Amino acid sequence: MKRKSLIAASVLLAGLSAVVAAESPTPSPEKAAEEKAVNLCSTCHGPRGVSTSPEFPHLAGQREPYLVRQIRAFRDHARVDKDAQDFMWGVARQLDEATVDAIARYYAAQSPAPGRADDAALAMKGKELFDRGMPDRAIPPCATCHGQNAEGQGEFPRLAGQHAKYVSKQIRFIQSESRTTAPAHAVVKNLDPDEVKAVAAYVQSR
Repeated sequence: MKRKSLIAASVLLAGLSAVVAAESPTPSPEKAAEEKAVNLCSTCHGPRGVSTSPEFPHLAGQREPYLVRQIRAFRDHARVDKDAQDFMWGVARQLDEATVDAIARYYAAQSPAPGRADDAALAMKGKELFDRGMPDRAIPPCATCHGQNAEGQGEFPRLAGQHAKYVSKQIRFIQSESRTTAPAHAVVKNLDPDEVKAVAAYVQSR
């Protein structure tokens, strides 16, 4: 009798668990994206996308179309620079299309990191390159694609407030074509190391 009672109780509990599971709502893509951002992405990119490490970019306030394109490139192994392989391939492969779109919306809606000028003189040199380029060396203005205030436009990313160290590293990746992006390569291929540092210092200050 006791054995039958235990079996009946087990069946009842299993049935209740199934009902609870069936009644639990499936998280919306937005909720799932926020959970990913808080529990996974924040490890490198900081709370709400403001990174505390210059090795990893701020995502807060970044252009939504740019974020979608980059996450897909990580997931599909279309972006092959060392950082992409080391940090992002494994993370992005678990994201479906709805989650990719929702993560991009989440970070685009956050308040951007404030600008910080570590070297005002260097930033001023970078501003000249960013605003005007160097036509005599076939270097067009960065502002043409990234906006007058480095705020980004369309699929071109926001650079304003981004860590100078991260920007410098990405420019070097693009120069070496380990990160392939044809429009940017045409712009940065002729920059020397000091000019790279100057542009990076300027956009960080915005």
